[in-house]
Amino acid sequence: MDVIQAVRWSDDGPGVRIVDQRELPTREVYRDLRTVDEVYDAILTLAVRGAPAIGIAGAMGMALALDGTERDLATVMLRLAEAHGRIRSARPTAVNLGWAVDRVLNAALRDPSRRAMIAEASAILDEDRAMCRAIGEHGATLIPDGARVLTHCNTGALATGGIGTALAGVYVAAEQGRRVQVYADETRPLLQGSRLTAWELERAGIPVTVLVDGAAASLMAEGEVDLCIVGADRIARNGDVANKIGTYQLAIAAKHHGIPFYVAAPTSTFDPLTANGGQILIEQRNADEVRHGFGAPTAPVGVDVYNPAFDVTPASLITAIVSDRGVHHPPYHFAERGGAS
Repeated sequence: MDVIQAVRWSDDGPGVRIVDQRELPTREVYRDLRTVDEVYDAILTLAVRGAPAIGIAGAMGMALALDGTERDLATVMLRLAEAHGRIRSARPTAVNLGWAVDRVLNAALRDPSRRAMIAEASAILDEDRAMCRAIGEHGATLIPDGARVLTHCNTGALATGGIGTALAGVYVAAEQGRRVQVYADETRPLLQGSRLTAWELERAGIPVTVLVDGAAASLMAEGEVDLCIVGADRIARNGDVANKIGTYQLAIAAKHHGIPFYVAAPTSTFDPLTANGGQILIEQRNADEVRHGFGAPTAPVGVDVYNPAFDVTPASLITAIVSDRGVHHPPYHFAERGGAS
């Protein structure tokens, strides 16, 4: 399988190389981000997206805050604090971003050098790759031969530093010789399912069918779905999950039709400090993403728009949560990142 690498260090000097996901599926464009502002903008505008991937990009971006011209420790600390605050604010719902930049900042407090920050960000990337593989191994145990899998948004290599989260199980199952058919919700309003998931799966040789979000329940009613697997941007201590808008209604439909509904996420996505989904800050996106779509007007100019990036799926609707540490079953109580007590 040909699995893409969505975020990594630039080859030609300090920088973060990303696949610009705004250009997909028509063009495969790589960009090198050289400044904190460029990293902030790439995360904010979804050039790089997916909770693990933006965490990695943010961590790498912290290393760009220093350029060697700093004259004293006070200047170093000021630049690091400014970079930390700016990058962290780009997308508030995904816990990985704050976790990753906090980790790099803490490394810099111990050793205020670009070398130390590069080493910490590289460790985060390497750990994410290993976590993705482990999630895939655990997730594949839930996918039988011939399975028809429904997913939402993009949870593959484009969203992580490795082979993905929810799609990692699909990739591993395919590696193991199992036949897997994926149904990908288009995922309104930015179409991460049709633009990214379908592109990525076709590239990897996995059969994929795109459906409009509103058709998912009908597809289930027709008996065409064996299981659902989605990712997560934040998982609360009680197992409530924040994920791309539309996940909640998918879980309700799956529950009604008796279809297993799984969530897959790495250790860094578990947030034991958040007791339940009601405490999760939901990012509100620009109204023009709905009114203007991809250039053509799709609603009256100036009409009010409700455009949350995420919704919260209650733990009661989730069959199991897959992490790099295994498959967790309810009742959920995540007392530490990726762990259950």
